[in-house]
Amino acid sequence: QVHLVESGGGLVQAGGSLRLSCAASGRTFRSYVMGWFRQAPGKEREFVADISRSGSSTDYADSVKGRFTISRENAKDTVYLQMNSLQPEDTAVYYCAADNDLGYPPPRRPNVYDYWGQGTQVTVSS
Repeated sequence: QVHLVESGGGLVQAGGSLRLSCAASGRTFRSYVMGWFRQAPGKEREFVADISRSGSSTDYADSVKGRFTISRENAKDTVYLQMNSLQPEDTAVYYCAADNDLGYPPPRRPNVYDYWGQGTQVTVSS
């Protein structure tokens, strides 16, 4: 089992940047595939990015490709989401997710992940 805590959200102007962090508890962080999802008001939770256990492979939603970068530091039990060129449509609650049973790349669906953080709000003003 793993406990996830996101941080780094906030209010930023369009074109700005934020870096989200997700700190995981437990000694087996490196055994988890990690993902970032987001949910805007009135919308379903959607895939943003994921990263393999070693960090050598990543996958992105088309809407964020080229602007967002997912990375992880297994020594620090932390996964990051660097978000550049933010736009108002990126406004959402961002969640990190973990699962240790998934192959890579996993399906881009939230229901394949067993563990979730509480979320962090990202608001982009125009």
